[in-house]
Amino acid sequence: MDKLTLQATLPDSPQKDALELAGIATHYINAKGQQESIPLSVRERLFAAMAASESDFWQDIDHSPLPGVTIFYAETEYRLPLSRPGAYQWHLQLEDLSMALMADAHQYSGSSELDESPIIILPPTLPLGYHLLTVTQGDEQWSCRIIIAPQRCFIPRPLVNHTKLWGTCIQLYTLRSETNWGIGDFSDLKQMLGHVARRGGAFVGLNPIHALYPSNPGSASPYSPSSRNWLNVIYIDVTTVSEFQNSVTAQAWWLSAPVQQRWQAVRATDLVDYPQVMALKLEGLRHAYGHFKNLDDQHPRVSAFNDFLYNHGESLQKQAEFDAIHAYHAAREPFMWGWPAWPAEYHDGNSPAVRQFVENYADDVRFYAWLQWLAHGQLAECFTLSQRQGMPIGIYRDLAVGVTDGGSDTWCDKNLYRIKASIGAPPDPLGPLGQNWGLPPMDPQIMVQRAYQPFIDLLRANMRHCGALRIDHVMSLLRLWWIPYGETADRGGYVMYPVDDLLAILALESQRQKCMVIGEDLGIVPPEIVNKLQQSGVFSYKVLYFEQTPEGQFRNPADYPAQAMATISTHDLPTLHSYWQAGDLDLGERLGIYPDPEILAELNADRQRSKREILTTLFDNGFIDENPQEQRADVPMTPALSNHIHRFIASTGSLLIGLQPEDWLGMDSPVNVPGTTVQYPNWRRKITVDLNSIFDNIEIVRLLKAVQSTRDS
Repeated sequence: MDKLTLQATLPDSPQKDALELAGIATHYINAKGQQESIPLSVRERLFAAMAASESDFWQDIDHSPLPGVTIFYAETEYRLPLSRPGAYQWHLQLEDLSMALMADAHQYSGSSELDESPIIILPPTLPLGYHLLTVTQGDEQWSCRIIIAPQRCFIPRPLVNHTKLWGTCIQLYTLRSETNWGIGDFSDLKQMLGHVARRGGAFVGLNPIHALYPSNPGSASPYSPSSRNWLNVIYIDVTTVSEFQNSVTAQAWWLSAPVQQRWQAVRATDLVDYPQVMALKLEGLRHAYGHFKNLDDQHPRVSAFNDFLYNHGESLQKQAEFDAIHAYHAAREPFMWGWPAWPAEYHDGNSPAVRQFVENYADDVRFYAWLQWLAHGQLAECFTLSQRQGMPIGIYRDLAVGVTDGGSDTWCDKNLYRIKASIGAPPDPLGPLGQNWGLPPMDPQIMVQRAYQPFIDLLRANMRHCGALRIDHVMSLLRLWWIPYGETADRGGYVMYPVDDLLAILALESQRQKCMVIGEDLGIVPPEIVNKLQQSGVFSYKVLYFEQTPEGQFRNPADYPAQAMATISTHDLPTLHSYWQAGDLDLGERLGIYPDPEILAELNADRQRSKREILTTLFDNGFIDENPQEQRADVPMTPALSNHIHRFIASTGSLLIGLQPEDWLGMDSPVNVPGTTVQYPNWRRKITVDLNSIFDNIEIVRLLKAVQSTRDS
C-alpha cells in the first residue's frame, strides 16, 4: 500500500496501517517489565503532530523506482532492487571526485536487464562515503544517495589493545580559576587538560557546550540548547582574544574600576550569575570586535574569519541571524525568551521582515558569527593541546538529545523539528506522570526524505575538536517518547527511528573524524538496541549506583563489560558524598520531590541496603579489610573510603572510567536535580575551590595516583 492509496482512506483520522508506516508504536515494555498498550487516540495525536496537515504528510510521491537513500555496509554485496519493471541505465558518481577521476569509469556505470524485478549490482570496490546514483529510463531520471559505511565506530588504538584509560568528567561552567570571569571557560579547559594529562589521564569529558541564548542567559541548561550545531559563546575567554588585547579602548574599559568591581563580583559567587557574566563578556567582546573591524582586509585573522564564514555557509549565517534578532528584541522587551515570543513577522527565518533586518543590521549579524569563530578557535586550541600532551582521547563532548522549541534550530527548520510535540520518558514508579523535557523531536520521515543530511551535519558539528562523543539518551537512535503538545508525559507514545541506518552513519562519521562514541544507555533500555550498539562499536555507560544484580548485589569489577565507560555518578545523580549521606533524599524532601512519606522511607531504606552491599563488594574484592557485617550500620564517608571506591571503579573491566572532581572534593550539592526548575539552581553550582587548588591537594594527588596504578595493573 503506497501513500496515495492510504491518503484516499483517511478522510477523518489515520488508519492503523498509516500509523505503523509513520513509526508510531502500538505498545511498549514499561519499567515493571510489563507490556503496555499505547491508546489509539494518543497515536492519532502523534500522527497529527508529524505534519501541519495530513495532506502534508501523505503528499504525492514521485513513483521513483528506487529509494531516496540506501545504506550498505562495506564489503557486503551491493544489490539495489528497483520497484518498477523495465530496463534502466545507471551511473554512480563517487563522493571523492579525485578518486572518481582515477577510477575506471566503466565500473561505475551500467544497465539492468529488462525484467519484472530489475536489480542494480554496484561494484564491490566502492569506497566508504556518500555517493550519488543516477538511474535513467527513457526520458525519466531519478537519483539515490548511496552510503557505504563501516561495520564499527572508530576506537583509539590503546583501547583496541585493551589498555585501560581514565579521565575526568566536568561541567565546564563550574570551574574556578585565577583568571576566568565568573564561569569556567576554554582557558580553564586548557588548564584542566594539562593537570589531567600530567597525572596519566586520557581525557576530559564536558557537559554539552551547544549554543544557548546570549540574549537570554538565564536559560542555562546545557541539555536544552538553542542549537546543537553551534557553540555556547559564554565559554570564550575574552582576555586571550588578540583584538581585546590589542585594543586601546578594550583595555581602558577592562582596567576601569567599575568593570574590575563587576569582574570580582561575578567571580566571588558560589553560583554562576549567567546574566551578569554574559553582559560583562558581551561588552568586552563588542570592544574587541570594534578593533577587529578596523583590521586590513588582508590581515591573517580577517582572512581566517572569512574562510570560516565561507566553509560553514548558511548554517552559520542563520545562527548569527537568530542571535542578532534575539538581541534586538530582548533589548526592547526582556521577556523575549525565544522566537515564538517575537513579533509574528519574524517567526519564519526566511520572511521579508527577517531579510530586511539582516540588511539593516548586517554588522550585528556578523558580530555573532565572529563570536562563533572565536569559540571554535579556542576549542580547537584545547584539543590541539591535548594531542600534543599525548592524551589518547583528549576531549570528549556530549551531544544533547534535543533542542528547545524557541531556539535557532527550530526557527530555521520547522519541518524537521515537530513543535507540536515534545520528547521525554514514560511513567515509572518514581514518576507516575513520566518526564516531559520540552524538546521538540526531529521527524524521522523528514530525516529519511533528506537522505539523513541533518543527522550527518549534527554528527560532524559535534565530532569537531574532540576524540570522543557521548550521545545522551542513545536509545533515541531507536525510538523516542513523543508527547503531544499540552499533554503530560503519561499521554505520550514511542515513535520509532531507523536505527540501523543511523548507526551505520554514526560509524562512518566516527571513522572519518577519528572520534569514538559513548552511548548513555541508562534507564529503560530496549533489548533490541543493546546488541546493535555493541556490534557498532559504541561504548556503553555504566554507573556504580545502578550496577546491581536482580538480587540487589553490586557487580564485581570483572563483571563490568570492556566496551564501556564506568563512572561513580553523573550530572543527574548525587555526588558520592551526598549519595552516601542520603543528602539527595533530604534535598528532595525539602524541594517537594518526595511528598509521600512512605516512598521516602522506602528510598532511605534502599539506600542503607545499597551502601551495605557496596561495602560487601569492596570487602569481597579486597579493597577494605573490615567485614561490613561486623561494622556498625551507618559507616560515614571518609577520604579513605572515597579512595577505595575510586580504586574499585578503576579496577573494573571497563576500558574507560570517568571521574568527577566533586567526588574528589567531597562535595554535597548536585549540579542538577531532575524534576525541578525554579525550586533548585540547576546548572549553576560552582566547584568549591580553584583548579590549581584541586591538583595541589595531597589527598587528591594520592587518589589519582591510586587510580592510575590500578588502571595499569
